Amino acid sequence: MAEVILKNINKIYPNGVQAVFDFNLEIKDGEFIVLVGPSGCGKSTTLRMIAGLEGITSGDLIIDGERVNLLAPVDRDIALVFQNYALYYNMSVFDNMGISLKLRHEQKNVIHKTVKDMAKRFDLTDYLNRLPSNLSGGQKQRVALGRAVVRDPKVFLMDEPLSNLDAKLREKTRSEIVRLQRELKTTTIYVTHDQVEAMTMADRIVVMNEGYVQQIATPYELYAHPNNMFVAGFIGMPNINFISGTIQDNYFYFDGFKVEIFLGDLEKLKAYQGKEVVMGIRPEYIEYGEKSLKENPNSILELKLDHKEFLGDEFYVELVLPSKIITARIPSEYDLDKEILKIAFNMKQVHYFDKDTKMRIVKE
Repeated sequence: MAEVILKNINKIYPNGVQAVFDFNLEIKDGEFIVLVGPSGCGKSTTLRMIAGLEGITSGDLIIDGERVNLLAPVDRDIALVFQNYALYYNMSVFDNMGISLKLRHEQKNVIHKTVKDMAKRFDLTDYLNRLPSNLSGGQKQRVALGRAVVRDPKVFLMDEPLSNLDAKLREKTRSEIVRLQRELKTTTIYVTHDQVEAMTMADRIVVMNEGYVQQIATPYELYAHPNNMFVAGFIGMPNINFISGTIQDNYFYFDGFKVEIFLGDLEKLKAYQGKEVVMGIRPEYIEYGEKSLKENPNSILELKLDHKEFLGDEFYVELVLPSKIITARIPSEYDLDKEILKIAFNMKQVHYFDKDTKMRIVKE
């Protein structure tokens, strides 16, 4: 186990393209950190710099109190699990899992016992003599994970390890990784573009976009208090609804409608009177039913139902505004066979963003 610190890390390629800008992060001993963002945001490049597979242009990388910028990957005491498994296809599962112990010149009986124990943990006992080409994708990934754990490294690095698995297996393996990490208490840095993986696995999430860190926070903090429109739009399913409008007195005016601003938000919006801002409201806070209408009498709208999707316990509903389509999540107990739905915005749960800076407007 080890603390990992990244100080002012930058990555600039020889062609002048900068992939990572001034990355700063302190990872606690035993913490599970997830780097998340769209393709090309710099998350995998950051992981590869930690692993030593990419050079660091400037800044300091410290693992367990030692600056390791110039150390070879083999000397950093890390284990890396790749998206494509990176197994030795001419070696058995047993030899793949035990390769690091063999290279450390461990005794044969130690290697045998350690690999057998790890195979039992990952349900691979019956496959130890097989070649990777005779395994399923899920089994290959478990071999890769077992090989990493056998090394007993200071830090686990995982680069989109579940992206090649089907949905059901991905969910199962996700739980296995979290359970294992909690048990071993090994510092783990995990890269994904899947916000569901990030939200369900991480102690803290680092959201990246175009090489910049947008926010570092717990899953709940990211969801409830996003720094900016990018974070608000990236986290949450279905996506948050962004609606442009104008603040006037106690109301937010948009598309010929007005909704009353929650009293607790009025003070922070004083400087925006008469100005255009962007309101963000998540689909679950566009509410339906008598109870919600009574609780939000000054934020009721009647909107045309454009499309609905049944997901068992709820509907995803698309509603028509003059300028755009917005999405609501409505419990499936309600009858939605109507052309017009009367809904209410839960104004206690909305965010406001500066139209120019895209930053969330907060109390000063």
